[in-house]
Amino acid sequence: MFAPSRVRALEKVISSYSPSSSAVILPSFLVPALHATRPFSASASRPSKLGRTPISVPPGVELLIGEPKVKRDATTYLKIPKRTVTVTGPLGNLDLELPPFLRLDHDIAARKASLSVEDTTVKEQREMWGTTWAYLNKYILGVSEGHTALLRLVGIGYRASLDTRPALEEYPGQQFVILKLGFSHPIEMGVPKGIKASTPQPTRILLEGINREEIMSFAAKIRRWRVPEPYKGKGIFVNDETIKLKQKKIK
Repeated sequence: MFAPSRVRALEKVISSYSPSSSAVILPSFLVPALHATRPFSASASRPSKLGRTPISVPPGVELLIGEPKVKRDATTYLKIPKRTVTVTGPLGNLDLELPPFLRLDHDIAARKASLSVEDTTVKEQREMWGTTWAYLNKYILGVSEGHTALLRLVGIGYRASLDTRPALEEYPGQQFVILKLGFSHPIEMGVPKGIKASTPQPTRILLEGINREEIMSFAAKIRRWRVPEPYKGKGIFVNDETIKLKQKKIK
């Protein structure tokens, strides 16, 4: 495949060529190079494998689809009509905004929910199809069973505990995670609202809640204080996270 500048030069030669002139004839094997460049992917666009899969709604969970409301988009700053789906369950409720091109069909009798888009050939719609499906599935699982995250503190002297700080709390009864990670002072982190923290062991922190995104975000903030390092394997590990150890540098 020729570069665009060479393609333009070859097109200029062909356009100025006439049978009566003594111009050089372009070889036949170079003619396909003058056609439009092929796309990056030659595969045909297919519907989302996740998006077209029905979501099962367990007993005790209800989906309430609201009316479209005009809201300003956070990225394009355009006023776009969006609908809000309220997922209600035994553990609480969560709200999910649907793009205007997404349609949610809720079969109450079969306890199934399915998502569809207006045009499967549009890239943005295919992307949001699977993303919205994943969010809705996590929300349904969160309000029915809940989500958890387990943090493991690996290192000599690494400890974690829970305490209250009435002078620093953002809401009544807020918990604070107290971390001892080898610094000259303990680290105090307030637990966000809607998340329950516990320490089954001095080197374990268990986070529970209905919103998985908030749980993993708070777990990442705790992990940031001691990111696992590859030489001694020390640090804060989230869930089943592992790290490959490197050999020590020998001078």
